[in-house]
Amino acid sequence: MKRILTGITPSGYPHLGNYIGAIKPSLDLLDEKCESFLFIADLHAVIKVSDPKKLEELSNAIAMAWLASGLDPNKTNFYRQSDVPEITELAWLLSCIAEKGLLNRAHAYKAAVDQNNESGKKEMDEGISLGLFSYPLLMASDILTPNATHVPVGKDQQQHLEITRDIAEKFNNKYGNFFNVPEAVIQDEKTVLGTDGRKMSKSYNNIIPLLSTEKELRKSVMKIVTNSQEPGEKKEWRDNTLFSIYSSFATEEKQKEMKNLFEDGIGWGDAKQIVFEDLNVMLLPIRENFNEYINNKKYIEEILKSGAEKVRAQTVPILKEVKKLVGISAL
Repeated sequence: MKRILTGITPSGYPHLGNYIGAIKPSLDLLDEKCESFLFIADLHAVIKVSDPKKLEELSNAIAMAWLASGLDPNKTNFYRQSDVPEITELAWLLSCIAEKGLLNRAHAYKAAVDQNNESGKKEMDEGISLGLFSYPLLMASDILTPNATHVPVGKDQQQHLEITRDIAEKFNNKYGNFFNVPEAVIQDEKTVLGTDGRKMSKSYNNIIPLLSTEKELRKSVMKIVTNSQEPGEKKEWRDNTLFSIYSSFATEEKQKEMKNLFEDGIGWGDAKQIVFEDLNVMLLPIRENFNEYINNKKYIEEILKSGAEKVRAQTVPILKEVKKLVGISAL
């Protein structure tokens, strides 16, 4: 049976890109005959979020976004990363066999070093935490602790899984064939653009919030960049930020209708209104569910704790066997 794992780092409030790229695909996988592990990667978030209250708030927001989107905790293993201590313990054991050169090539670390070099800093590692450097190790442990077989990733995230595969193979070669060498499930969905035309990202401040009010949602949609063409002028839907965002969630029939409107010269304000209305219809049930969860945080906590207990029923014996293989075992 496939064991599929997906995590979301709570480094910002949930947005449309999270829903299209991670939340919805993970829910679609629950219909398959597989065991799934969906987790909130709060330990990873500590690298970027230094405010403890903010981190707790963001972790709860991700949990509520998943649940409000239709996740049934009885059909999956839904948990918070920090509630499964086997993950961090395995991360140390993996760090003892992973080569530093492998981590040196990780995109996040290289980007931080390049930024230091470009800014003229004397030390290339200035301001770079060990947590950022060893990020791929913790990610490998996220995957290997429950011994996942498949991990959904975007094309720009494949390196993370390749590092995990490298570490798993090295462990197996040294201690015996124990870990599954996880396979990538490449997601075909194209990148969800933000309101400024770049990839939707919290760091770019260009997101369309998933759990916002109707008024806030409309305000975000109206901020989507367009050109200066007037109503009546034929619009090009290809390489168009507004149409790209619309196509990330709209049906093929709706997209066809929008293409025709572009051809007919629809005004940008009217086009944005259609995008808002259709997006609002899609997000309305999610928003209603969220409003119920937001006043019942105790229930959210119970779900996450229960999920962690289910996961630990598997990860405790897995780690026990790993420790036995490396020579650390209780008498």
